[in-house]
Amino acid sequence: MERDIRDTRGIVDPAALLTRVRFRRHTPAEPLRPYVENYWLIDWDLPAPYASHIVPHPAVNLTFQWDEDDGPPYGELTGVSAPGLYTRKLAGRGRVCGAKFWPGAFRPFVPEVPVAEWTGRVLPYEEVFPATDVAAVVAPEPDPDDDRARVAALDAYLLALAPAEPDPAAELARGLVARIRAGRGVRRVADLARQEGMSVRSLQRLFAAHVGVSPKWCILRYRIHEALETAAAHADGPGVDWAALAADLGYADQAHLVRDFTATVGVPPTAYPTS
Repeated sequence: MERDIRDTRGIVDPAALLTRVRFRRHTPAEPLRPYVENYWLIDWDLPAPYASHIVPHPAVNLTFQWDEDDGPPYGELTGVSAPGLYTRKLAGRGRVCGAKFWPGAFRPFVPEVPVAEWTGRVLPYEEVFPATDVAAVVAPEPDPDDDRARVAALDAYLLALAPAEPDPAAELARGLVARIRAGRGVRRVADLARQEGMSVRSLQRLFAAHVGVSPKWCILRYRIHEALETAAAHADGPGVDWAALAADLGYADQAHLVRDFTATVGVPPTAYPTS
């Protein structure tokens, strides 16, 4: 089932990206849904190179890729990209078939390794999972443009790896990240820990083991996502009231939002592209 792509949270200048690539999201098979948020498929055929920039979610991604200038298809496991932007240069023709795991939900697939071990790393997928026919995922026969076949190939591969039993700690971590993402009311790590009846240190250990980044990182990152979404929503209208947005997001003042935004995105809010 194809999913709505209007949620562009984390994409820097989404309008520019979506005019250059064909982007779709699909829902995984039912048994995978507690672990995989969505499959995302991107195809491009560009007359000139383009660099896409993402302010990453606290999520692990498994991707199968093909670039016409880089030889045969290949697969990668990408941990949470921290800090700053994840940049991907696109040129010529290519495609990516990716599985985005729910924040906090990857650990059950590799239970012996804390998710923090993958943070900031990009690995050949064979170093983590069994090898497969990558070409069958990226360009299935007989129709390489058949999304259903590509989704079915991702389902088949991940269903063979899926954990047999749920992991309560992973479920707790996923739920806590979802709370941070869904509401601006979560502004301090100490408050979140107290609400859960946990010590701050226990909460930090849970996030290191199952999310890969700290709860503070998640709070700050989703603030930046909100700021990016607000900027995009104002692209064709009056400018953003950054002071009001800073207060709404829980910042002490506008200067703190500007500092975090600039450190993450690479430009201050007033210079952010909203094309």
